[in-house]
Amino acid sequence: MSEQVAIIGIGVVPLQPTTPRYSFKEMVFEAAQKAYADAGISFDEIDSFVTCAEDFNEGISIFDEYTPDQLGCRQKPMHTLTQDGLHGIADALMQIRAGVAEIVVVEAHSKASNILTPDWLLDYALDPIYTRPLGFTPHALAAMDMQAFTHQTGITPSQCAEVVIKNRLNARDNPLAAYAVESNRTSVEASPYFSFPLHEEELARAADGCVVVVVANETTASKAAKRPAWILGTGFANDSPTIESRRWGHAEYARLAAQSAFRQAGIKTAHEIDFFEVDDTYAYKELQHLIALGLYAEPIEAGRAIESGATRRDGRTPVNVSGGALGMGLPLEAHGLYRIVELVLQLRGQAGERQLSRAKIGVAQSWRGVPTTSGAVVILGAEPPRG
Repeated sequence: MSEQVAIIGIGVVPLQPTTPRYSFKEMVFEAAQKAYADAGISFDEIDSFVTCAEDFNEGISIFDEYTPDQLGCRQKPMHTLTQDGLHGIADALMQIRAGVAEIVVVEAHSKASNILTPDWLLDYALDPIYTRPLGFTPHALAAMDMQAFTHQTGITPSQCAEVVIKNRLNARDNPLAAYAVESNRTSVEASPYFSFPLHEEELARAADGCVVVVVANETTASKAAKRPAWILGTGFANDSPTIESRRWGHAEYARLAAQSAFRQAGIKTAHEIDFFEVDDTYAYKELQHLIALGLYAEPIEAGRAIESGATRRDGRTPVNVSGGALGMGLPLEAHGLYRIVELVLQLRGQAGERQLSRAKIGVAQSWRGVPTTSGAVVILGAEPPRG
């Protein structure tokens, strides 16, 4: 069993609001070519493939039948996950550690611009007897969660708005970002309410794109063309499946996933992490997820940190230096893999204008969005795991 596993290649298509002349197959092919060149491998060296997709979003059933060709998956195992891309990284890790593969490729993409009625699809995830007939937008669940979160923690809506400002400012230095626009607190709070207390500017906008990641065992990683980003730990968890029984105002899925990942990595506290890439589908979620990861002793400290600048790129604890989903765009199941791309670039020292002065250990965290309580955490390091 191989204990040490690393990411040795990344291929990414820049996020765009819409891609009318670009099919998802073309995006997957482009990202795959870039990833294999980055890793210094040929497609025929790959042992197994993982694709992360939601059939409802794709409009096609059994979606794994539509990605093998573009990835070079010829008579090789193809595993489909109806989960975010970070779950795919965990899948690849388990395959390699189990000894069934030496190189695994993880793919996730978004053609969100093809979905004309995305909220109708979200309705299918609501209980068909008790919840769906009420006829409210599923985003109202996030609004209720935000209401509970701010009430319980003392964090203010204005502090949540600061997340939008920070992340869109960060995105201006990210060539992969689709929504790198300048914002201020007035413009965020003046935008219409999407579902009180959520403003439209506090909701990440959909984007098209694709990421392919090459994951390999220690032997292969030691010969990789680029500096490996070592997987120190992974974790994934689901909270209550029903909206009636969940713990509102808390991200239990993130807390549980982080506990597992931290334990694997031998990390005792979140303060050992240099930088964070966390889900910010809604602005308040960034703060809620940082609290769940254990970064703050008291929840209200998260609000103070965003106001004081502690989570800015030049702050004590940089968060979403990439711009997050608010600045980059929300690419369906590829959301977590865009967080991974930022981690790998930072650990390699290839992040350009965004490069952090200290980037030895980073965390990526994802959430599958309303109405789910499904999330994952991946910890990457510039050096192999300890012990």
